[in-house]
Amino acid sequence: MSNQSPQPASPPRALRWAVAGSVVVMIAAGGLFYYASQLAAAKRQVNHNEIAVTIHAHSCEPNALTVPAGRASFRIINRSDRAVEWEILDGVLVVEERENIAPGLSQVINANLLPGDYAITCGLLSNPRGTLHVTPTAESDAQAKAKPSMVAFIGPLSEFRVYLSSQGGALIKAVAALDQAIEAADLNQAQALYVPAREAYQRLAPASQRLAELDNAINARADYFEKREQDPAFSGFHRIEYALFQQRSTDGLTPIAQRLLTDVTTLKQQLLAQSLPPEQLVSILVRNLNSLADVRAASGEEERYSHIDLNGFAANLDVTRKVLDLMRPLLTKSAADLLPGIDSALTALDAELNGLKVDNRYTAYDSVTADQRKQIADKAKALAVALDGIDPALGLSGLQ
Repeated sequence: MSNQSPQPASPPRALRWAVAGSVVVMIAAGGLFYYASQLAAAKRQVNHNEIAVTIHAHSCEPNALTVPAGRASFRIINRSDRAVEWEILDGVLVVEERENIAPGLSQVINANLLPGDYAITCGLLSNPRGTLHVTPTAESDAQAKAKPSMVAFIGPLSEFRVYLSSQGGALIKAVAALDQAIEAADLNQAQALYVPAREAYQRLAPASQRLAELDNAINARADYFEKREQDPAFSGFHRIEYALFQQRSTDGLTPIAQRLLTDVTTLKQQLLAQSLPPEQLVSILVRNLNSLADVRAASGEEERYSHIDLNGFAANLDVTRKVLDLMRPLLTKSAADLLPGIDSALTALDAELNGLKVDNRYTAYDSVTADQRKQIADKAKALAVALDGIDPALGLSGLQ
């Protein structure tokens, strides 16, 4: 009888199913990888017109740009060793900016640019400025010829000028009181008076931040100076804040406070001298709220020595509410569907800030939790998005 070799045992059914399942998983994973790679490629294609600008310690590369009129995207890459900002300036006015770009990271600035020549800032305030030349296009020429009348916006713009005048006067008065306390070397009084002075400034901040040079003199943080707090050029509110709350001293502050008083007086004059295009009545608020949402709420860097950030956020909301009230009749007539969303977002942010009051005073920001800060940021972003719908709804960018 012949010996038959034993037949190999067939694998158990569970093992066969496991192998089949592994194959299916591998195929699915491959499909997901392909989808993700295609999605990433699509995103790169959408952003293929991004203009890369690299910020080094003391310069930008490139530092001279030319783009066609219309929407332009700039990817700002920070190769320096500190957080920096990049701005597009039209004379002394800020057209668009991105703050707090962390070392080694990049952020995108999207700007809708009219034909003309602009300046660009590059990191530290002492760094040389670059140039941005925007060439006209057929579309920009057609838009310039087809712009509608702005008669309907004369009222809101005029009322906003009255508001700027009133708040500018309040700022001058508050800084004068702060100056007197510093001259008297009264630390406790100076600390107390710093708060209303900052609140007064923050009600003007969306408009004043258009005036790049002057606003830097008034409000630049130590980060934007080469030697930070020890830099001789470091002045304005935050130099005073550093002395009062970090060093707890008024020594040497008198000339700085006097210069601040001069600068805020000039600020009021320049705010009233500058014309404000209709689209910027809303866009300055959106930019300010985006700054709150993207940077200031999470970091607490704006008032890092005094921790009165919430007072500033509430003051920013005050001016937002004022502009919305001025625009409400126009919105009711031409874009009433926007109002419920805007009002809801404004109320939500207001409630979030009011919930952080103790004995009718805002709590110090260093005691605000990360989750609470995120809630503030999310609600500020929601309000910015809601307000951003006003321009296309009313055609603000097409007015002259």
